[in-house]
Amino acid sequence: MIKNYGRLLLLLVVAILSACASGKKLYERGAYYEAVMTSVQKLRQNPDHKKSIEALKNAYPMALEFLQTDAQNQIASNSPNKWRNAIASYDKINQMYESIRQSPKALKIIKDPKNFYSEIGPLKEKAAEESYNAGIDALMKGNRDDAKRAYYNFADAQNFSPGYKDVVEYLDKAKDEATLKVIVHQVAVPARYSLSGDFFQDKVEEFLHQNYPDRGFIKFFTPEEAQRIKLARVDQYLKIEFDDFSVGNTNVTERIETMKKDSVKVGEAKINGKMVPVYNTVTAKVTTVRKEVISRGLLSMIVLDGKSNGVLTHKKFSGEYTWFSTWARFNGDERALTDQQIALTKKRELQPPPAQDLFLAFADPIYSQLTSGLQSFYRNY
Repeated sequence: MIKNYGRLLLLLVVAILSACASGKKLYERGAYYEAVMTSVQKLRQNPDHKKSIEALKNAYPMALEFLQTDAQNQIASNSPNKWRNAIASYDKINQMYESIRQSPKALKIIKDPKNFYSEIGPLKEKAAEESYNAGIDALMKGNRDDAKRAYYNFADAQNFSPGYKDVVEYLDKAKDEATLKVIVHQVAVPARYSLSGDFFQDKVEEFLHQNYPDRGFIKFFTPEEAQRIKLARVDQYLKIEFDDFSVGNTNVTERIETMKKDSVKVGEAKINGKMVPVYNTVTAKVTTVRKEVISRGLLSMIVLDGKSNGVLTHKKFSGEYTWFSTWARFNGDERALTDQQIALTKKRELQPPPAQDLFLAFADPIYSQLTSGLQSFYRNY
């Protein structure tokens, strides 16, 4: 898996280089291998691309010579990573070989690409031993960062020679020592809000498991899980607790306005034998009512050291949600009102959502802040 990851990363780097620079420019910079891979990729898309044809012709022999020489120099060196470095150089030659063979135009330009598969075979056992010994050395240092290095070294040994010595056992040991083990204690809310509180806690647990899966180097446990598996080492305690919250605080305000509209037809009168409209000023007193139901909360995120119980971080996150209903009533002539006021007079007081829903509404922005805080704190672990 590590080996495949490395190849994917290498292809990604080549893709980025391809997007940023042409094969010719890479060749001129002395990045021969990247120039080959970029040129071949371009020729797959456009077989007649002249600059890529020229770059491939010039870069391939230079890349081949450089990588072959580098592999031989690594083997002759005293480097603690000599066998792995040699294999890495031969791997690049083989990647050029495969890439060229998959491009008809590139294969016409480089008619006989070289591969070094046979050369890699005898080196793998030596690289496995090299990686295994490096893993043992790192693991003996007894800290998490070196345990991570040990894990990757053991993974390399396993890739080079599956089942090499007791590497599988050491992979598990290194992973265990490299993993930060955190017990998460989420303090329950009062029973009245238990459904919403449980939902909030479930979301937090889901976030932790999705963002910090078992393949990583952080593992979160509930207190029940830790007790069930008899967790031997606890590195940190993560405590998540609502310091304070209130749900359903009601506030009602009224605004009274006197409305007046001039030149409104209020009837007709007979003048000189004719019926003529009569205009006058109409008035109304309108009362606009706004009912607010305010819910808010304050959450603490505390991380304690598993050995000293010292506080590593303590952050507080707040959230608020205001539900409201607005309606109006009036006395007087409706014609004095605006269209908006008339619409409000036709509305009736609405009932607020259930308390559980109000809890979740103010908890939602708190959840967003909490997850950002967790990501920020555990970014470097």
